[in-house]
Parts: sequence; structure tokens; C-alpha cells
Amino acid sequence: MVQDTWSEKTLLTIQKKAGTAMSFEALIESVEEGGGEKGFDSMAMISGARRKKFNPQEDIEITLEGYAVEAGTPSGSTGNGFYDLMHSQDTSEPQSIAVDHTRDEYMIAVMATDNSSQADAVSVTTDGDLAQRWVYKNGHITNVTASFSDKVWKFSITYKCPPYDSSATANVTYESTDGTASATLPAVTYSS
Repeated sequence: MVQDTWSEKTLLTIQKKAGTAMSFEALIESVEEGGGEKGFDSMAMISGARRKKFNPQEDIEITLEGYAVEAGTPSGSTGNGFYDLMHSQDTSEPQSIAVDHTRDEYMIAVMATDNSSQADAVSVTTDGDLAQRWVYKNGHITNVTASFSDKVWKFSITYKCPPYDSSATANVTYESTDGTASATLPAVTYSS
């Protein structure tokens, strides 16, 4: 079967480098990718011609919007809150997450698939499944904003990553499989 669109269900996994992959799709209402422009400037020559000067690719920014009833995730593989993505985790109850100077690196993986049994966005897909996956590595949660303007607590989480690491290796990967036999998406790992 060919998909017309990806809708209704998407998987979202966030993982601290060398940490536990946590599923957040039950808390997230929307995901938006921005930035990453590969722009250029043009320079006018005295002949009237134009020469292109390529600019470095811009950082990529992911904005997540959603709902949480806890400050963070004390343990486990299912996300409960967002503040410990930007600050140090508190593994006890009650949670107390103080602002700090910690800047942990994270990976965000988003997957749309026709397999309702797919556990998370980082696991290998099942043979014959349709899937599309976006993977962002070596970035940071740069902002967590809470709002009660619609009479419900809603959070906006900003993640930012450079398009390449210090070795010029891509931090961002876009993947898909059309369901062809033996054409599965591999598992994604994120370690130091």
C-alpha cells in the first residue's frame, strides 16, 4: 500500500547522549522543523554578471509543543516532563529540577509509519512496513516555555543542532522505506 500522507500517529524519541531513549509522543501535540538554510549571496561584477558566494548551512531548530503533568522524567523509557531535558534530571519524587549550567547533548528522532506496533522512533522497522524518519543528533534543548493562556498548561520545547559535527559529519539524517521486502530502516544508536 502506498501512503497518500502521514497523519494521525507519529513516534517521537528523545535520548541524552549515552543515555536512555525515551518516548515522548504521548505528550507532544506538534513537531516543527525550521532553519537549516543553505543560502548564498550574489556579488555584482563590473561586467554586470553575478557571482555566487555560498554561506555555511544554518543550524536546524526543532520546536515541540505538548502537555505534561510532571516537571521531568525520574526514570524509565517514557517521557513525563520537559524541564530535565534542559537542566539536570532529578530521579526522586517529589521532583525538584533547579536551573543549572548543564548542557547535555541530545538526539531527537521522529518516525511516521504504517505499523501501529512500532515501539519507538529509533528501533529497526519491520520488513514490509512503510516508514519515514527524521534524526537529529548532537543538539541541545535550548528552551522550555510553559503557557496557561488557553486555560491548560502547554509547553513549547526548542531543540537546536548544527547540521554537521566538528568532523564535518552530518548531524541530521532523513530516512524512508517504501515497504519493499528487506528494505527496513536500521536501528538508530546514540552514544559517546
